This record gives sequence, structure tokens and C-alpha cells, in this order.
Amino acid sequence: MERSFKNILVTGGAGFIGSNMIRYLLGEKIDFEGRVINLDLLTYAGNLENLSGVAEKAGKRYVFVKGDIRDKSLVEEVFEEFDVDSVIHFAAESHVDRSIVSPDAFITTNVIGTFNLLEAAKKAWEGKDNDILFHHISTDEVYGSLGPHGYFREDSPYDPHSPYSASKAASDHLVMAYHHTYGLPVTLSNCSNNYGPYQFPEKFIPLMILNMLEGKPLPIYGDGKNIRDWLYVEDHNIAVWLIMKKGILGQKYNIGGENEWENIKLVNKLIYIISCEAKKDPELLKKLIVFVKDRPGHDRRYAIDCGKIKRELGWRQTVEFEEGLRRTVRWYMEHMDWVNRVRSGEYMRWIELNYLKR
Repeated sequence: MERSFKNILVTGGAGFIGSNMIRYLLGEKIDFEGRVINLDLLTYAGNLENLSGVAEKAGKRYVFVKGDIRDKSLVEEVFEEFDVDSVIHFAAESHVDRSIVSPDAFITTNVIGTFNLLEAAKKAWEGKDNDILFHHISTDEVYGSLGPHGYFREDSPYDPHSPYSASKAASDHLVMAYHHTYGLPVTLSNCSNNYGPYQFPEKFIPLMILNMLEGKPLPIYGDGKNIRDWLYVEDHNIAVWLIMKKGILGQKYNIGGENEWENIKLVNKLIYIISCEAKKDPELLKKLIVFVKDRPGHDRRYAIDCGKIKRELGWRQTVEFEEGLRRTVRWYMEHMDWVNRVRSGEYMRWIELNYLKR
């Protein structure tokens, strides 16, 4: 029997994956007719422009609350005011480089923030057992680093190597502990690297795209042979919705692209696509590649075995990698105003002028 929800709390819904998830929930591709409550602090990576047009189209089915998941009282108020019956927990500090320089925000947001949400859900859902769910979004980075062979499975041991992945591993364990100790209905997913529209410009793929378009250096860590598995953001969110509806309580599901690329090969692939889409000289673009000192604790390879979600829930990837990259390149080319506002800080001024308190 499939679960049905009326009031879904999406934390971090103004971020890259969260905003794409909200667009998916309130779009026309699924049968959800309830309300989405977007709780986001609007840090550097949270951008209400990612949801431009959503409020106007969705009407009362969409609510935005500016707030911090580290604020326990606020979280409890949101659960009570909006009768929250389900959570999709995206909100997290997620940039590895930032976690190396300033790990404190990662610990407080990813661990304490998750704890506050779990406590609020436990309190609000006491005595309820139908159509309630806490779904926690995690990452393949909690598993550590793979050698040249093998894949991360749901039963792979955790071996985080950065403050970011360690904080996410801690939050994963908290979520599962609340299921086993208190019976909280939870599901959990660990995904590989997402890419697509609305991704913050400091992340690898948008950084490379934008620097190619602007003729700036293309910095690549180490020897460029670190391997990542890439997943189109909409395919990720399709998987999350399937888990929300049909996933077994207390279970975790790996979501991967089955699409491994060395960083240097991916950059060369993007060079080919940019040369076609933006009419740039590929040889000049290749000259922009710069190998820089590797970052501390840089995991060599990630690769996900997503056989479980395929077998149990019937999920499949729908977007081929080259097509996904072309869509992403075109989106950034068509949204340079968005990019420039995010980069310049004009976005924060826009918020001050346009944000209406609830």
C-alpha cells in the first residue's frame, strides 16, 4: 500500500536539489495534491530565485518559511502550525572544501539541525502510525573512498574522510537510531553527485561550465583522475518520491547514476559540449586547464550500486549523461543573470527588498 501525504516539510528547499524537488512535487508529473512547506535559512547556497514562479502557480499549496533547523523552537512551531506529516530533509552544509576550512557550521547544521527535526517529528507524530514519514537525504561520501573496483552498497561500512562526510554520517546514524529506539517511521537515501539546473556556481560542473564560457582557468585537483558517479537531479528526485511512497520503513536506498567519470575526462567532455553549444574553440578551452594542489583527504573514487532501489521500487535513470550535460550547459547559458546575482551578492539585496515575512 502506498503512503499518502498532505503536508510535506522540505528542509533546504531553496537549495539546488531541494528546489528541484519542490518543482517536481508541485508539477504535473506525480499525483501529489497536498501542500509543501519550504523551510530554508537562505545561506549562500539557498536562493528563492530557484523557485521563481512556484508560489504564483501553486497558490496555497506552497508555503515558504525563512528559518534555521538549528532553532529548535522554530522547528517545533513549523510542525505544529502546518500539521506536518512528512519530511524530506535536504538542509545541510554540503561543500567539502568549505568543511575543511570551517567545519563548525557543518557539525551544528548537519548534526544538531537533524536532531532538532527528529525530536520535533517524534513529538508531533506521537500516537500516529499511518502516512507519516521522515525521509533523510544523505550522500555516498559517508562510505569513504573506493579503489579501482567495487561499489558502495547499502550495507557498506561508513568511513567518512572529511568534516562534511563525517557530519552527514552522524546524521544518518541519528535518523536510524530514532527509528530503532522510538519507532519513528524513517527512510534514508544516499545519492551520488547530482548535477543540473540551479546548482550553486562553486560546484564542479557549473564551475567548469561558467569558467569555460568566460575564458577563466579550469582548476582540477591533483592528477585529475578522481572518479565520481554523476546523477541528473530530476532522476534523483524521482527516486526520492518512490521511496517516500513505497520504501520500506527503516531501510536505506542508494541512488546512483551508474555513470563514472574521471574529473579530467569530464572536463574534456564539457569542453566538447561547450564548443558546440557556445561556439568556443575547443583547443583554447583545453589550454585553460590548470592542475592544482590536491585537497586534504580527497577520496579517489565513488561508485554506487543502486540495484536495491531498481529491484524493489522499479526506479531507473531516465536522462543519459550527455543529454543531461547539454541541458545543464544550456540552462546556465540562458540564466547568466541568475549566476551573476548569486556571485555578486546582489541576490541578498534582492531578498532584503523582496522578501515578505510570513
